[in-house]
Amino acid sequence: MAALNDIARYLLETAASFYLILTVLRGMLQLARADFYNPISQFVVRATNPPLRVIHRVIPNAGRFDPAVLLLAVAVQILAIVAKLALAGVALPDLTSLLIWGLLGVMGLIINTYLIALVVMIVISWVAPGTRHPAVLLTYQITEPIMSPVRSMLPSMGGLDFSPIVIFIAINMIQIALRHMATAAGLPLQLVMGI
Repeated sequence: MAALNDIARYLLETAASFYLILTVLRGMLQLARADFYNPISQFVVRATNPPLRVIHRVIPNAGRFDPAVLLLAVAVQILAIVAKLALAGVALPDLTSLLIWGLLGVMGLIINTYLIALVVMIVISWVAPGTRHPAVLLTYQITEPIMSPVRSMLPSMGGLDFSPIVIFIAINMIQIALRHMATAAGLPLQLVMGI
């Protein structure tokens, strides 16, 4: 029986994590105004459209920032937390705690996604500069809106770009703040992705 419980927990975590990542990517792609015709963008949009159509009936799209995407991501995070707690036989916390936990989990995932995208961009710039793979193009489009303002504030360093270092420092500071907020909110860190 314990093995079935572990398998169910693993499958739930995998499915919830995958869909949560897709939902967060949808929001990031919209914010960055990434290429809609990229095959990866098309997959993300098709995978997240069914629940977003329902949410858009109540909450309209607000341009680059779509509150329905954030609501969907928080809802998926909360459902994953509730399911994990139920499988573990732990009592559910109050609704306010669940909302805070879900929001913190989504914020942590967004920050970690930017961190991974930056690392990928740095590695690709060394290994395969100028590549035109759809995943690389989307990664560039996601990271450029946060890289260019930092790059413009830094003085010219003879062709070297130190903006990723500044962004890494900022991301680490945000991660520390999120961990402290999660601890203050009583969030068991193993329940959410990204923190």
